[in-house]
Amino acid sequence: MIAFLTGSYAHKTPSFVHIDVHGVGYEVQISLNTYSQIQSKESGTLLTHLIVREDAQILFGFSDTAEKEMFLQLITISGVGANTARVMLSYMKPDELSRAIVQGNAKALEAIKGIGRKTAERIVVELRDKLAKHPVETGVNISAWKGNTLQADALNALVALGINRQVADSALQKVLQQDPDLGVEQLIKKALQLL
Repeated sequence: MIAFLTGSYAHKTPSFVHIDVHGVGYEVQISLNTYSQIQSKESGTLLTHLIVREDAQILFGFSDTAEKEMFLQLITISGVGANTARVMLSYMKPDELSRAIVQGNAKALEAIKGIGRKTAERIVVELRDKLAKHPVETGVNISAWKGNTLQADALNALVALGINRQVADSALQKVLQQDPDLGVEQLIKKALQLL
């Protein structure tokens, strides 16, 4: 198994990258999320997962552990192959996918190209408890979001105001630690005061 590759990016596209590792070129399939992380870099390290099929050996690459862990969780679901998981990670970041799954938000998953209602519901049913008990390491406290639509609404409002999602999430976490019973308007106002 190839765990990671470190080298120079010989060729980059939004769907794959060629990495030159000491004169050997590897073609690695990537998500848009990873592409945005490496787009301006000349070299770096990608975590990898090798899929071996009868007709091909395909190497998938990830810019961070959270994305790789989410990919590995997704491909355990019947009906979700490696390419579908890559598309899902192109549409949503790992923390956004985790949040949607833990909250049971199948509609958010259905918005992803290639994910139908049944597949979205299967993903929620099979991964919800796993991700709630053992969240993907994203730096975002997923368990605090379980069933908390007020917090999700507040986060969406702050992002709509142009605030970085992780900065907004951090501010909301701080506010909720101090006062967990706030309404959505008070939550947004207090989070804005922290920013």
